[in-house]
Amino acid sequence: MTTYREAGVDIDAQDRALDAIKEMVRSTKTPGVLSDLGSFGGLYDIGAAGVKHPVLVASADGVGTKLKAAFLTGEHGSVGRDLVHHCINDILVQGARPLFFLDYLATGRLDPGVVESVIGGLAGACAEHGVALLGGETAEMPGFYAEGEYDLAGFIIGVAERKRILDGSAVAAGDVLVGLPSTGLHTNGYSLARKILFERLELAPDDTVEELGGTVGGELLKVHRCYLEPVWPLLEKDLVHAMAHITGGGLTDNLPRVLPEGLGAEIKVGAWEIPAVFRLLAQGGKIPEDDLWRTFNMGVGMVLIVAPKSLAKVLKILTKHGLSGFPMGNVVPGSGVTYLHPPEGFPTGLR
Repeated sequence: MTTYREAGVDIDAQDRALDAIKEMVRSTKTPGVLSDLGSFGGLYDIGAAGVKHPVLVASADGVGTKLKAAFLTGEHGSVGRDLVHHCINDILVQGARPLFFLDYLATGRLDPGVVESVIGGLAGACAEHGVALLGGETAEMPGFYAEGEYDLAGFIIGVAERKRILDGSAVAAGDVLVGLPSTGLHTNGYSLARKILFERLELAPDDTVEELGGTVGGELLKVHRCYLEPVWPLLEKDLVHAMAHITGGGLTDNLPRVLPEGLGAEIKVGAWEIPAVFRLLAQGGKIPEDDLWRTFNMGVGMVLIVAPKSLAKVLKILTKHGLSGFPMGNVVPGSGVTYLHPPEGFPTGLR
């Protein structure tokens, strides 16, 4: 006799993993949730959002090769938080508040401890930001993934008041670009970062690098920052014309996505301190500057576009909510992104 377990799928292990995460998931329940864990589909009452003319905003994403850092270090809790934060930011830039989240975790051989860590991170982030973890899927697929590896994806649904959707139409020449600091690489550029750190510089995940103030693995696993709490008060006061989440493609590709035709952006390089990890990568990998701006966020996780008259108020509200924004350029007639360098040139060296 040949069993499913002998073929590589352990249903008992799946059940143990589900038992371990049930209370985590229940801790994220919000007033709109009508279903419990184990249903075939999650139920959510959109009326609980309290929006007069609701428009649903949806997004899906993954953590990418940042997962390799989790595999190398054996630390799996932070990647779940990364995923939730990334997805929240993606719909926040259109003026949406997140309602619920679903996850997909697939692995070759299911390890209940790893599943508990990953889902624990997901659930913790959801609970922190008022998002219901409405459901998900844990798939065991023997022979499909390398031993000890898994893939992770997330799906988020939020709601926006129709008249307050941010579509870039309010942006005008002269508007100010306000940068919000990232917490490192976030979830982009890891294939290049790993190549430089582990191959070119021959570092190991547990190596301490003085300039980074910690280990290589610790730097790579810094959690992708969520901007919901400091930014939402600005949206409620209609102080923002548009926002860009700086993910894959960097400032170069993401800013133009929210600019009307005929407008571009000028960025003042040197308006903020580029974090040490990006300077280390630039120097260690001898990366061309164009590639740096298109691969990494360079210390800017999100850009707000605001009217000059609103700048002081925006910066004050951000500070009140624990985040320091910085003016980093302007919207100008034209297209694309232009980088204006200080007299001393582009700052690649560590200092």
